[in-house]
Amino acid sequence: MLHGLRLLVGPDTVLRWHRDLIARRHAAASRPKRPGRPRTLRSIRALVLRLAKENPSWGYRRLHGELLVLGVKVAASTVWEILHQAGIDPAPKRSASTWADFLRSQANALLACDFLETITLTGTRMYVLAVIEHTSRRIQVLGATAHPTASWVVQVARNLVMDLEDAGSNAKYLIRDRDGKFPELFDAVLADAGIKIVLSGIQTPRMNSIMERWVRTCRHELLDRTLIWNQRHLLHALREFEHFYNGHRPHQPSPGTSTASKSAATVSTSPPTASNKSSPPGSSPNSKNSPPPRRRASPDRSARTQPANTSHRRQTLPSRHESSSCEPSPPPHGLRS
Repeated sequence: MLHGLRLLVGPDTVLRWHRDLIARRHAAASRPKRPGRPRTLRSIRALVLRLAKENPSWGYRRLHGELLVLGVKVAASTVWEILHQAGIDPAPKRSASTWADFLRSQANALLACDFLETITLTGTRMYVLAVIEHTSRRIQVLGATAHPTASWVVQVARNLVMDLEDAGSNAKYLIRDRDGKFPELFDAVLADAGIKIVLSGIQTPRMNSIMERWVRTCRHELLDRTLIWNQRHLLHALREFEHFYNGHRPHQPSPGTSTASKSAATVSTSPPTASNKSSPPGSSPNSKNSPPPRRRASPDRSARTQPANTSHRRQTLPSRHESSSCEPSPPPHGLRS
């Protein structure tokens, strides 16, 4: 019987059966658990979405070419599928341009300013002028006064230009509204420094949306929750909120790109010296034991009697101890009882 079996099945047949058994076992072990093409790597998917977000005018063909330059070999249809699943148009329109895209591309050269109003406990209406950088979202409070005269606004503009020069800013444009409190000399001072004024449309706050958003934030988080006593108290509260907004509030700033407010943040965050600690709140900032502060003060009511273009000197701000006091200043010696 075995002799007959040996005649029916040769050695080559037995070896072939063995090879087929090993091949079937290997095919069963290496069979993919999921049918179809393998999934795209998460790193490639994240890279495609990042390129599409940073370059909204690129289509899937352009993205596919950039991936090949980076050494990532994927099909163009894979890039199309990734964009489609993420809700991004694979072939966007390249002729259209929105205000958001324009401001984002020109953020390094853009500043914006605006006035905001608040009322003290005594019923005095105070006007605050602030400027914001589009690239870093850093805010700088330029001053506060009850009488925003032309000379006061012009002096604030000169102080801003000096801050920009000290910080080495490359700002070329400043966006503002058509408020009548901005005199023509305000635009002339900035034009001499190489900054062009861009006026927003009539009743179009979205053209200055970043500044308008900060005004709303300042009202909601500070002015609507604080009882302001006088101008000194208002300046102190605004300085503290400026420091908090620039250093702690999560509003996606660009680290290391401060311009106009770099010098202001350095002065406001520096610790007081020993002479400042020992000096009383009402002491003069130009006394013998304390160095004069670097900050400029917003011109007060006496600035209305000065011509608009007679002086280009900086006006110094009150010291931090003076601005931190919420009590009104004492009367002159001749009026004391």
